[in-house]
Amino acid sequence: MARIVGIDLGTTNSLIAYMHDQAPRVIAGRNGRTLVPSVVAMMDNSLIVGDPAKEHLVRNPERTIYSVKRFMGKGLEDVAEELKYFPYRLTEQGGVIRIQIGEKTYSPPQISAMILKELKHRAEAHFGEDISKAVITVPAYFNDSQRQATKDAGTIAGLEVLRIINEPTAASLAYGLQEHTQGTIAVYDLGGGTFDISILKLKDGIFEVLATNGNTHLGGDDFDRRVADVIIQELREQHRFDPEQHPDTMQSIRLEAERTKVRLSEDQKAMLTIELPSETGQYRREFTRDQLEALTRDLVEQTLGPCRQALNDADLQPSDIDEVILVGGSTRMPLVRQRIQELFGTIPHCELNPDEVVALGAAVQADILSGATQDLLLLDVTPLSLGIETMGGVVSPLIRRNTTIPASAKELFTTYVDGQTSVDIHVLQGERELAKDTRSLARFQLKVPPLPAGVPRVEVMFLIDANGILNVTAKDVRTGQVQSIEVKPSYGLSDEEVERMISESFKFAAEDLKARQLIEARTEAEAIHKATQKALSLGGHLINAEEKAAIQESLATLETARTGEDHRVIRARIADVEKATHHLAEVLMDTTLKEALQNKKLTEIF
Repeated sequence: MARIVGIDLGTTNSLIAYMHDQAPRVIAGRNGRTLVPSVVAMMDNSLIVGDPAKEHLVRNPERTIYSVKRFMGKGLEDVAEELKYFPYRLTEQGGVIRIQIGEKTYSPPQISAMILKELKHRAEAHFGEDISKAVITVPAYFNDSQRQATKDAGTIAGLEVLRIINEPTAASLAYGLQEHTQGTIAVYDLGGGTFDISILKLKDGIFEVLATNGNTHLGGDDFDRRVADVIIQELREQHRFDPEQHPDTMQSIRLEAERTKVRLSEDQKAMLTIELPSETGQYRREFTRDQLEALTRDLVEQTLGPCRQALNDADLQPSDIDEVILVGGSTRMPLVRQRIQELFGTIPHCELNPDEVVALGAAVQADILSGATQDLLLLDVTPLSLGIETMGGVVSPLIRRNTTIPASAKELFTTYVDGQTSVDIHVLQGERELAKDTRSLARFQLKVPPLPAGVPRVEVMFLIDANGILNVTAKDVRTGQVQSIEVKPSYGLSDEEVERMISESFKFAAEDLKARQLIEARTEAEAIHKATQKALSLGGHLINAEEKAAIQESLATLETARTGEDHRVIRARIADVEKATHHLAEVLMDTTLKEALQNKKLTEIF
């Protein structure tokens, strides 16, 4: 089988790895460095990638692209608050961000593809053969659109992406935890641009992700920004110099802020120096570790909420966790390690290079797909519930949050109106009971023959593949007509949306249930009212006036109750209607049977 490599396509740096003698290894470049900076720059109308491109961050910031992973599968609205931090120009086309370099514009997948090509060439130089198959990792909270954008980047780079796997899941493989017989593992991944927490269960060679959570917009870049903001403020106050008017100075500040943060993970003090334009002079400042921790403590605390939520979703206490793994360069910060140890009550693993551990795990996954490793099974989960909108704006979930994937689910639905010629399929994502409180992923229509309400049978099937991408199919059971769609939402989830979807599902649980019960009761009451009126028009002459008046009175009472806010009252009035119409239903059934028998006799005669 063709060689399969594992790739960590990171916000700050990217790596490529492979299996050698049953151990994963990261491939280094000619300079001996394993990290390829996720940076692309234009020089003399040609694009350069990696370390040479990173050198242009200061010299030519307007033509140098970094942190492109933040834009994968997103629109301008999603990143509006961050635009001031990026010197290059962003536009939008068809709901997708376009990045301008020189006279040309590129989509985030195109830029990511350039980074993947650099990794591909590195592997081909190492092996002396063509590399065309890969496993690529993504943050656990990447949604469908972001995962699809990552697959598109691989395709553009000439790679067949066999699997998209979550970064924390890959890290658990890198630590060889499959050699244990069983255990529960927490993987804390704080990278350059994203944060993820995964709770995994290992039993009899099977890795199962019990729960995932995180923040798609929190990472080392945000820690650097806190230091950079202090520098910018002091330059304005002390030097009367606004660096935001000088893109090259802004990049110098960003890079020096990052270097200072890194040095303070080892040292208690670090001197920071920035050369300003000649007429302004030089900026020098000493930062201490205490000052850095005071600036960034709230960011570290922001990672603990998703950790607690993931534990809650997995129905676990911190004491139930056997192993904690730290992933991502930002986990080198002593404050991060201290808070994680305090939360989980155990010393976290940090033996492996946190920058390389995800790529190493991707190589292990690649080995599994190649068939070389046969005693390990990896199961992943979908982080948010998926369903469709039904009558009254209620959500009918088909696949629940934290369901193991690949997964499929199907359910039968019908029409609500007589003569309906199409059924609207509205695909939703989220944890609330009502469609208005969830995220719309897609809409499409299925044509159905005009039949009485309740007669058509529409089978809706959800299928999530191993990459977490959703395919929705609707089928008319009678005619066999099928309509399907692959869900590729134009916009990604912001961190606020993710937090809202999960936390509000608990916060408003009682309120949501009450609203759902009321809508369902009103919907059923309306259907009962229509059906009873139809029955009266067909068989009202078959019952006496007193009985007919009782039915009409119960319908009037039901209509009054339907406008109220108590679902229990509506249900009680529905029961009254059913009781009042019991004899009418029997009479109609007898009449229908007699007519059917009479028609059969006539058919036999002729």
